[in-house]
Amino acid sequence: MEHTTTWTMNIVIDEHDGQTRAEALLRHGDGTTRTGTGLARRNPRDTDVPEIGDELAVARALADLSHQLLESTATDIEAVTHRPAHLAR
Repeated sequence: MEHTTTWTMNIVIDEHDGQTRAEALLRHGDGTTRTGTGLARRNPRDTDVPEIGDELAVARALADLSHQLLESTATDIEAVTHRPAHLAR
């Protein structure tokens, strides 16, 4: 079985009042989408380095997206096998 598909990702980051928010939008080859969200907050005593907040918020958005994909995969496996899925990490 041969299979080729393209998924694209768009990440939007914004910062307001010391809090950074990232959204990772994954568009599947069939046009469906899934969004992961991540937040980061700067301690008021820390130096303002926006890149650090960006990195942390994006990492958390991608982790959220990854968790969603694992849950979806387990559900899809269970629908095919009619047995509980156990995905090793």
